[in-house]
Amino acid sequence: MLSGNEITAADLADWRKLGQGLHARFQIPDFGAGVRFLAAIGGTGEGHHPEVRMGTAHVDLKLISDDAIYRDDAGTEHQVEWVTQQDVDLAHRISEIAAEQSLVADPGSITAIELALDTADTATVAPVWAALLTGDVEAQGRGTIGDDVRDATGRVPILWFQETDAHETPRQRFHLDVQVPYDVAEQRIAMAVAAGAVIVDDSRAPRTIVIADPDGNKACVGTFQPAPE
Repeated sequence: MLSGNEITAADLADWRKLGQGLHARFQIPDFGAGVRFLAAIGGTGEGHHPEVRMGTAHVDLKLISDDAIYRDDAGTEHQVEWVTQQDVDLAHRISEIAAEQSLVADPGSITAIELALDTADTATVAPVWAALLTGDVEAQGRGTIGDDVRDATGRVPILWFQETDAHETPRQRFHLDVQVPYDVAEQRIAMAVAAGAVIVDDSRAPRTIVIADPDGNKACVGTFQPAPE
């Protein structure tokens, strides 16, 4: 694991450390230029490659290693997701490729979103969100020494839990809309219920069903597409 100071010292002008990974955005003139850029990147890294999201005018990249080593206070080693030297080396090479193709980095527009949930009982709440957000209870604790919910495929933001005192269920000021295909919605809800959730409103089923975790935090599971008759 590299520290923040070590990453800063690497002088990665195009990249920024946000959350657990290195992030960069490169502007592209058109989709074809983005494809050519990614094709060139594909020939580097020796099996270690960035996560990619591409639009019509930009390519977003994230670099993170899933085999970084964290040593706790007792000296025990844990394999976690974090920035390592191989990420720094690859970031430098990707910036070189971008310069060769006259692509400009836009570090000022980089944003990473994580969700944080206050709870006095992570053990009962975390499994619900792992099942609901990813469809995989193994997402709880993946790549971390905590109970964070981390989707291995990067479809949803990381959800981590902040310890708080027990309290009565407050009025919820915002909630998550979890949008899934119509043919997996029933299974996803069933997994969340098996993990401890309850269904609180199915009056708009199957388009939308509202569930809540053991703390009363709600989420709307929506398909936005009817199942074929």
